[in-house]
Amino acid sequence: MSALPQPGQQSWRGLRVVVAGLGIAGFACADALLQREAEVIVVDDNDGPQQQNKAQILDVLGATVRLGDGHSLPDADLLVVSPGLPPSAPVTRAALTAGMPVWGELELAWRVRDPEGAPWLFVTGTNGKTTTTLMLASMFRAAGLRTDAVGNIGVSLVSAVLDPDPHDVLAVEVGAPQLPFVHTVSPYSAACLNLAEDHVDFFGSFEEYRSAKARVYERTQVACVYNAEDQQTIRMVEQAEVVEGCRAIGFTLGIPGRSEVGVVDDILADRAFLEERGTHALELATLADVRPPVPHQVANALAAAALARSYGVDPRHVRDGLRRFEPAGHRIAEVGRVADVLYIDDSKATNAHAADMSLRAYDPVVWIAGGLAKGQTFDDLVQRHAARLRAVVLLGADRGIILDALRRHAPDVPVEEVTDTETGAMQQVVNRAAAMAQPGDTVLLAPGCASWDMFTDYAQRGRAFATAVADLES
Repeated sequence: MSALPQPGQQSWRGLRVVVAGLGIAGFACADALLQREAEVIVVDDNDGPQQQNKAQILDVLGATVRLGDGHSLPDADLLVVSPGLPPSAPVTRAALTAGMPVWGELELAWRVRDPEGAPWLFVTGTNGKTTTTLMLASMFRAAGLRTDAVGNIGVSLVSAVLDPDPHDVLAVEVGAPQLPFVHTVSPYSAACLNLAEDHVDFFGSFEEYRSAKARVYERTQVACVYNAEDQQTIRMVEQAEVVEGCRAIGFTLGIPGRSEVGVVDDILADRAFLEERGTHALELATLADVRPPVPHQVANALAAAALARSYGVDPRHVRDGLRRFEPAGHRIAEVGRVADVLYIDDSKATNAHAADMSLRAYDPVVWIAGGLAKGQTFDDLVQRHAARLRAVVLLGADRGIILDALRRHAPDVPVEEVTDTETGAMQQVVNRAAAMAQPGDTVLLAPGCASWDMFTDYAQRGRAFATAVADLES
């Protein structure tokens, strides 16, 4: 077996590498390995048009591609797994049983990057990752830095570190599936925004999911940013193995203590990155600079600000970055107001924790929920918000799980079920929600579930909702 290359090593000739998965990350990993003269074998269970197109390109570049055969493990020195493959995938289990090293995209990107290249700042959490990462990148740009929001956000980290026009710094969204096979990555700073039950079907248990998330702090150099109101993230930081001198920085929606960022009246305040933090605070921005200024969006802004400040971004650039920030699609997006009823698209709320944060922002609510539950339960969510529910409209494969929770904890709340599973069913959903809403209400699409049972992704679900609302207005 050939020795594994170290960071910055240009030639990987003689190394035989299997890349499992041919999505965005898998393709970029295979391309990067070929550039370094490794022998590359790509395996993927799927044999669709997208995989075939990428396979043709990689074949020309010199890779061997085996579509429809993602379970078997060819003899190799290293397995690189795509984020979509769970740790329990047959190809991964086979590698671990055989004693073959397993890397994820993050580890490969760290090994192929220029060791003197752009620092990485990590953002993870059950919810808010994309928003916070985009906010952080906006703050960096406001400070005049060349940056990008990469990673789990849809832009390959491997491609970013090999960009011929180097970045100054990278804002990296990290999903839990990217973390199990990280070994030497050392982020400049890292944040875990929150932790709640999610991806149980992927990891097998909440404990395994938590363990994966906690790895975001490993070998952090400057600042571990945690949610001062989330005991799970506090424990993660307390248990993290970090670089000596790394600081723990909290963010809170309350008045910040020493080494925290928080809110004083309508001011986002920094008591972490100034010498007189025992007695003073710096103004970073105002609540009016956060769009929309709902509690979880303010929390995201504070986390992004803490990361930016750890990198030395001036307070005025934190403020300017928030003002210039463009929210990701389908995240607390106002799509219409009809008959004095507000319609909000939060299709990106794909788990109960995200739906909880969205429901907190509106009252009273006609709640649209359902889809693929991913092993979640909804009793706590329904109990918490029963008083603000005007009515509920359910759709999707696992709507019955939410219906059972509503019957147990909110039996007086009117519930409508839409049993049609075609994409066009969203028009029925919106029509029924509109019929039950009263002036001053909010109709909120915050499904708490994944979308794949009926839609290509959460974005298609959100677009279907917006189209249905527009039809109400016409």
